[in-house]
Amino acid sequence: MKKSFCAGLMLIVCMFIYSCGSEPNQIDLDANRDVVRDFHRIWSDGKVMELEKIISPDFVCHFINEIEWRGIDGAKHSITSHRKIFPDWKEEIVDMVSEGDKVVTRYRSTGTQLGAFEGLDATGIKVTIYETSIYRIADGKIVEQWGFPDALSLKNQLTKK
Repeated sequence: MKKSFCAGLMLIVCMFIYSCGSEPNQIDLDANRDVVRDFHRIWSDGKVMELEKIISPDFVCHFINEIEWRGIDGAKHSITSHRKIFPDWKEEIVDMVSEGDKVVTRYRSTGTQLGAFEGLDATGIKVTIYETSIYRIADGKIVEQWGFPDALSLKNQLTKK
């Protein structure tokens, strides 16, 4: 009787200890949201050297208009190029949803076109568009992004007379 009581008690203690420990594959939704917030901040401030902290070397970005770039250098180039055209580019997160390894943001992007963009010379027009992006996070870094900018609204604002 004493042996089975001790065995039962040990089993309960082991179950308690195991249930208190964190699972190695447990996803930290707050950390995932923070890394995505940092990515939007870098688009807004242009500090591309900080990308290495939040982007995986295997990063792939897919945009709806068939634009794609890869890796940290691809992200640096994309952000730097875009900010040459829209030097005051800002991204403000409006909505954020996360589940599992995915984070989705809907955000308002603003900027003044001071460089050539898609065949249009600099207009000096300040634009506002809404975008949605889906991010996949692994090991605390963004590994994939699917971007859906409102390209039609952007083009309409830049070509209005």
